[in-house]
Amino acid sequence: MNIAILGSGHGSNAEAILAAHAAGQLGRARVTGVFCDIPGARISELGPRYGVPSFQPDAGPFKTKFPPSVEADWAKAIQETGADFLVLAGFMRVIKQPLLDAFPGRVINLHPSLLPAFPGLDAIGQAWRHGVKVSGCTVHYVNATVDGGAIIDQAAVRREDGDTLESFAQKIHAAEHILLPSVIVRLSAVAFPS
Repeated sequence: MNIAILGSGHGSNAEAILAAHAAGQLGRARVTGVFCDIPGARISELGPRYGVPSFQPDAGPFKTKFPPSVEADWAKAIQETGADFLVLAGFMRVIKQPLLDAFPGRVINLHPSLLPAFPGLDAIGQAWRHGVKVSGCTVHYVNATVDGGAIIDQAAVRREDGDTLESFAQKIHAAEHILLPSVIVRLSAVAFPS
């Protein structure tokens, strides 16, 4: 299974995947490229640190979506790396048919809540403001509904009395760094059983 990582920001989840890949701990998955849509984002620096090419194709004029022709160009650029599977790791754009059609049933996303609770932006903040005692993270398949695809796996994180929003977020991010690579390992075993 050849994966491309798509991200928009700091890239801590991308780095967890890349580190697992470099250590031979990503199962039968191989990272073929890191794609970033935000100029200057740290994630674009990570690929070369781990011997993986990074790409920053034009993302178009919008901040949260692609124009269809631009998304089609992204799909082509990703396919040219040999990727047959997409991992959205902090990718802040909604993807639609050009990418979903190019990788049917082969796009997953990491979301920082226990879906279906708190979809969309600022999921950790949403959970915090609602006063939940348990939140966490979810890896799910991507479909045309934002954070609405079938759930693959989840990790729960308890909110303790002494937590601040920042410490709660740190615990959720730590859980993400374990969950996402482990899901990739399992999916690679299904894609390429021994």
